[in-house]
Amino acid sequence: MKSIRLWIVSITLALSASLVTAGAQSSQPQNDQANQLKRFSGTPIDVDYQSANLRTVLRNLAEIGSINLVIDSSVPPVATVDLRLSQVPWDQVMDVVLKSSQLTYEVDGPVIRVLSRDAATREKQAELDQKRVTRQAADLQTVRIRLNYSAAAEVKKLLETARLISAEGTVDIDERTNILIIKDNPKQLTEVQQIISDLDKPEPQVEIEAKIMQTNRDTARALGVQWGLNGRVAPDLGNTTGLGFPNSGTLSGRVQQQGPVTQGPNDPRATATERAGTAVNLPVTGASSALGLSLGAINGAFGIDMAITALEREGKVKILSTPRVTTQNNKPAEVTQGFQIPIQTQQNNTVSVTFKDAALKLMVTPQITGANTVIMRIVLENGQPDFSRAVNGNPSINTQRAETSVQVADGVTTAIGGILQSQETSSLDQTPGVSKIPLLGWLFKRTDNRSETQELLIFITPRIIR
Repeated sequence: MKSIRLWIVSITLALSASLVTAGAQSSQPQNDQANQLKRFSGTPIDVDYQSANLRTVLRNLAEIGSINLVIDSSVPPVATVDLRLSQVPWDQVMDVVLKSSQLTYEVDGPVIRVLSRDAATREKQAELDQKRVTRQAADLQTVRIRLNYSAAAEVKKLLETARLISAEGTVDIDERTNILIIKDNPKQLTEVQQIISDLDKPEPQVEIEAKIMQTNRDTARALGVQWGLNGRVAPDLGNTTGLGFPNSGTLSGRVQQQGPVTQGPNDPRATATERAGTAVNLPVTGASSALGLSLGAINGAFGIDMAITALEREGKVKILSTPRVTTQNNKPAEVTQGFQIPIQTQQNNTVSVTFKDAALKLMVTPQITGANTVIMRIVLENGQPDFSRAVNGNPSINTQRAETSVQVADGVTTAIGGILQSQETSSLDQTPGVSKIPLLGWLFKRTDNRSETQELLIFITPRIIR
């Protein structure tokens, strides 16, 4: 026991002496050498270790000094020692071996524990952390906060992301009652409660009203003519040619007129070929007005039929849609009005039906600013089925769509988009050559002029509801 104490004292003195500056050592070399001789008091021994196992060397020195030694697992089991000393105190040999192997020791009563310096550092840090956690855990307090306007899960995520809770603190939630359960030190709890109080407040709502104005204007003017003639030379009419051949003949138009009306003289003796025929057949389709003229000889030898058709149309269509939706600040909202069109497809002898929206749809996300304005991310879509362009019985969808982000003052209406589409068509059908004759040429032509204008305007009005 006495030798253990002397070795511990000598090791402690050796470690303390290592802190002496080089200047002090150079100024007092004789005194320092004397202190070195007094520092270790173990029995002088001769040692000669060549690639000896470190753990074995430590055990030999412990036997020489008669000390209780514990070698920690952090001491490398395969480390070696190369050392040759003569008449050196055994405790100094132990000190040299520990220093050269980057080892240290701990004294626990009569037992000395040797371990690596890194392991000693980790143990001391772990002890300090444990003491700190134990000390802080004793100071942790628990509060329960019921949220009225915010979701507990979202607030918990914010507190953890922003690191507003200390390392020892915890945050739990009860989704059924929307309660936050927070455990932390009093100082941190005060700050967290203030932040939650600022967050858990009712947000103003925004009413978004959209107006979609669609105007269609179309005009049409068309003028057409139909006329035919029928001239006959026949013995039964008494106007033969006086020749053996040709003794009779017929001159008539050969363009068939559509409909049940047959051009030609009303002579019951005339054949079907003599009755049929329209020399100029340029009517107006769907004419709303017509003027007919028919002239013929008393004996039915010559006849003229004429029909003039005209069309003038002007149409105006105005469609106004006003979707409206109310939502909270920074919360997306959607309102849809319309129907879904079934689209039937066939693949690998399997018929499947999918539905496609043909509706008026408004999707908006408002954000209220401090300047009493509203920033809106808007997606507005207006789809209408068009059966005139159907493919395999499935109608196409005529769609107008606007996607934008605007900032509008409270209660102010602004136009976010507009489409103006204008189409004009003009057609002329005429008989070659004779249609160029002034005035008379109108009997050999048809004119058709059409104009169509479509205009789409989209207005948005946000209103803040506080």
